[in-house]
Amino acid sequence: MTRTQIEFLFLNIGHFLDHLFMLVFATAAALTLTREWGMSYAELIPYATPGLVAFAASSIPAGWLADKWSREGMMAIFFIGIGLCSIATALAQSPLQIACGLFGIGVFAAIYHPVGLSMVVQGRKKTGMPLAVNGVFGNLGVASAALITGFLIDNSGWPSAFVAPGIFSVVIGLVYIGFILTRKRDAAAPVMARTSAAGSEQADIPRQILIRLFVIVLFTTAIGGLIFQSTTFSLPKVFDERLSSIAVTATQVGWYAFLVFTIAAFAQLAVGYLVDRQSIRTVFAFVAGLQAMFLAIMYQLTGVAALVVAVAFMLVVFGQIPINDVLIARAAKSEYRSRVYALRYIVTFSISAASVPVIAWIHGGWGFSMLFVVLALGAAAIFAAVLMLPKTGSFIQISTNSA
Repeated sequence: MTRTQIEFLFLNIGHFLDHLFMLVFATAAALTLTREWGMSYAELIPYATPGLVAFAASSIPAGWLADKWSREGMMAIFFIGIGLCSIATALAQSPLQIACGLFGIGVFAAIYHPVGLSMVVQGRKKTGMPLAVNGVFGNLGVASAALITGFLIDNSGWPSAFVAPGIFSVVIGLVYIGFILTRKRDAAAPVMARTSAAGSEQADIPRQILIRLFVIVLFTTAIGGLIFQSTTFSLPKVFDERLSSIAVTATQVGWYAFLVFTIAAFAQLAVGYLVDRQSIRTVFAFVAGLQAMFLAIMYQLTGVAALVVAVAFMLVVFGQIPINDVLIARAAKSEYRSRVYALRYIVTFSISAASVPVIAWIHGGWGFSMLFVVLALGAAAIFAAVLMLPKTGSFIQISTNSA
């Protein structure tokens, strides 16, 4: 493997771990902590909010430090910091203590998206497939969170679900530091070797169009973040309630969630392929329309039908992820791209943080049926916003001169 391929592998592993760590508590809360701590699901899950707030708020300083200091250095801090915080979270004896641990996880988790995605697209002309491959790893982290957490809960208790991935992340971080130091010593391959003219060019976009583009990106990012966080966070509990005839143990619930998330993850490859070859506007509208339809169909389904439709709506929820990132990669200059990604993800994760108490409120009052109605309306709003994207332009159609 080349050094660039090895670095891309590290970035993919980082995306996997980032999403895994952010969802360990969701599965643990749904399947065991409610019983161990004598709390309802609606009472317990708001304790995830500090971590999600930190996940959002820390994106801006992480992106700024990456642009001004070192993207590679920030990635090393990500691996080791999130791993140590996860291990510390396993020591929690109360909801307040676990909230503090999740806050630490959120601070370090915030590093990945503004930094890692900037490194993924650096120096590339076609960004759809690299972002899609990287996105698949992130979504496999989402899938594995339910599976690994469920398995460890059944066999070793909930603290092990934080300890095991924490140790793994610290080890990966140390190996990554070794990789960086080795590359620094090689004069033929400096740390920023992938910086190129192609990576620093920007599509020639009129200011008015650029403003409209970023407003639409931020709006669809916000609503998309609500849909993504609500579906991924609540799916283990949805399956616990609606697949009761075929999923009895935590491991079984985890397996079904893993199955859905894993199948859905590969939708990003199809979307990444399409946006490198077709109009993003067309692809985006198609994905958003399917989201609205499948989320509405899920309203009161149970059993095998619910499992099938869950696969369908997660396919298009995950499929949307690389689209906004491709738009940013084509429109933003390399030297401040981490900060633009940080702004995109602070919106995403701020909405994600707000979605947790919303899930608790809706579930406590009306159940998950109403949640799916709300999410379907949100997807319809995304569809309407996408129709306002310009029909032409190098950032909408196939990009030939942007990273």
